[in-house]
Amino acid sequence: MTELLQDLQSIELFSKLPPEQLKWLVEKSELRGFDVGDIMFNIGDPIDNMGVILEGAFALKFKQGDQFKEFAQSEKGSITGKLPYSRAKVASALAVAIEPARVLIMHERHLPEMIRSQHEMTEALVHTMLTRIRDFTKSQQMNEKLMALGKLSAGLAHELNNPSSAVVRSAGELKKHLALVPEKFKRVISIRLDNSQIDILNRILFSRVQQGIAEGMSLMERSEREEELTDWLDDHEVDNSDGIAETLTDFAFNTDDLEAIREATTDEYLDDAVAWLEDVLTTEKLVQEIQDASKRIADLVKSVKTYTHMDQAPDKQKIDIRKGIESTLVMLNHKARRKNITLQCELPDDLPLINAFPSELNQVWTNLIDNAIDAVDQDGTLTLRARREREFVMIDIIDDGKGIPEEIQSRIFEPFFTTKPQGQGTGLGLDIVQRIIQHHNADIKVESQPGETKFKLCFPME
Repeated sequence: MTELLQDLQSIELFSKLPPEQLKWLVEKSELRGFDVGDIMFNIGDPIDNMGVILEGAFALKFKQGDQFKEFAQSEKGSITGKLPYSRAKVASALAVAIEPARVLIMHERHLPEMIRSQHEMTEALVHTMLTRIRDFTKSQQMNEKLMALGKLSAGLAHELNNPSSAVVRSAGELKKHLALVPEKFKRVISIRLDNSQIDILNRILFSRVQQGIAEGMSLMERSEREEELTDWLDDHEVDNSDGIAETLTDFAFNTDDLEAIREATTDEYLDDAVAWLEDVLTTEKLVQEIQDASKRIADLVKSVKTYTHMDQAPDKQKIDIRKGIESTLVMLNHKARRKNITLQCELPDDLPLINAFPSELNQVWTNLIDNAIDAVDQDGTLTLRARREREFVMIDIIDDGKGIPEEIQSRIFEPFFTTKPQGQGTGLGLDIVQRIIQHHNADIKVESQPGETKFKLCFPME
């Protein structure tokens, strides 16, 4: 016992406690040894002991997916497990020895006696518990933000990949296509047409270019149009009929257009004139693809800028809620597409402005929309609705998932409470949402039944 008392007195927490209280602790506890790799407690184990690490160290790990991630270490002097007034029931982390260790362990049945008779020790342990909760909460909040950032980063990378690949692909095709122009130029320059004939070609060509690439044509309609154009070109002995027909179909050409071109150019120059038209249209198509993809990238960057509000002061300001929600949807769009979710947005343009911290509200939209996407089944529906009611702006976020069981609806805003599998959620997302809502003097409620879960948010306009 003397050695254990000396070990306890060497720990700062116990160094100023009365010796008789340290003796009481030793008498009510047992000493356990741990080799490297031994587990002191595992995820899901009941928390029914208090442990004082006298020697060695343990790694504390969370489970994320199929892997364990270390988030802290407990060394000599650390207190683990059940403490006075603690409401913890089961362990949310794994503790594995990374050094040979000795731990003094006391069962929770002795805690009531400690509270009654060992006042100084109880006070010291309660302070330890509060510090531990604060540090753990801070760590989990950071983990929650990092998980959210990871989701948004993955989504943004996915969204940027398609248009950036399109730019590279179309630019390469355009370079290859233009490299062929000098050879065809000889054929074009040899065409002998008068001004009236050239006007007819220009009128047909630029009317189609101004209309742009044809949209709304079904696969069957497109196939039939290509076949008609190919047959006409073959009948008039035009080279590369398949490739030309495909390009002409992109711009909704028909056989009447080809007849008008033949009449204007005569059969002698038809082949060369059609080849020139195809060159111009192909160039126009590739430039349009590059322009559309570049605009998509610019829109994504603008959405990121809106989401982060990087060009605005961090103070409270008048904001348009609609813009924050829309930029968040851009960030999470890839996740919704994977489930083929139907998105219904009822966000009026004339929604009143509210006083808010933009970056904080975007955390609210991110958590609620991300949770709703998780809750929705494949081919489900997510509805976002906003409206003005008297001096308030009301926001509804509705999903048609399985719903939240009635018995846990009152707990969903509790810190660390989560219905997601271990490692897929920290249980702080809705806690953060509620605190941000309270910070804005706003209100949030949830109504849920199978097939409809509705988060109702109410913001004062002033």
